Amino acid sequence: MEAKKTPQADLSKKSSMFLNLGLLVSVGIVLFAFEYKSYDDRNLKDLGQLDVEIEELLDIPITEQPPPPPPPVEQPVIQEIPDEVEIEEKIEVNFDVDVKEETVIREVVIADAPVVEKADEIFDVVENAPEFPGGMEAWYQYLSKNLKYPTQARRMGIEGTVYVVFVVNTDGSIQDVELLRGIGGGCDEEAIRVVSAAPKWTPGKQRGRPVRVRMRLPVRFKLG
Repeated sequence: MEAKKTPQADLSKKSSMFLNLGLLVSVGIVLFAFEYKSYDDRNLKDLGQLDVEIEELLDIPITEQPPPPPPPVEQPVIQEIPDEVEIEEKIEVNFDVDVKEETVIREVVIADAPVVEKADEIFDVVENAPEFPGGMEAWYQYLSKNLKYPTQARRMGIEGTVYVVFVVNTDGSIQDVELLRGIGGGCDEEAIRVVSAAPKWTPGKQRGRPVRVRMRLPVRFKLG
């Protein structure tokens, strides 16, 4: 059988109110504990007044130092040079010369100094170059008739131009035949042989006189 209680004796209805009151009291106690201040009642010692002499600061003016003097400027030493002694030449002119109207003054002609040519000098360039009798066409005809194509060059298929250099003497004869540029295969020797055996040329002339002249001519080899 359940015990019956009166509604006025039931405390469970007021539990929330009691909980809120307990929280409010506890929060108040915590705040009071933090805000509580305690003071020390011990008497403070009187230290008295300190007799400290404070010296007044004196304004010390800034000393201005004058700038250093400039270095002495060395003046250039001027040396006096005596004037050059002018030498005056006294030219005595004799005006006591009887000039007659018939006196003929010859005109002085200044001629060029004669050019001394050496007998053995060889010229590369002259006023009148040496010439083969009949001209260059005759020279090429002479080469075509007298040149023999070397067998070795023909067999090897060598063809080209051989350049020879030689000297035409004052009498038209040829000497000092040399190879300037060759092609080989026996063509060089054949060109020298034919040029050395050539007839006399017309000699070159310089200032109207026959001179020795160095010539450079091509000798062409062509397979036909």
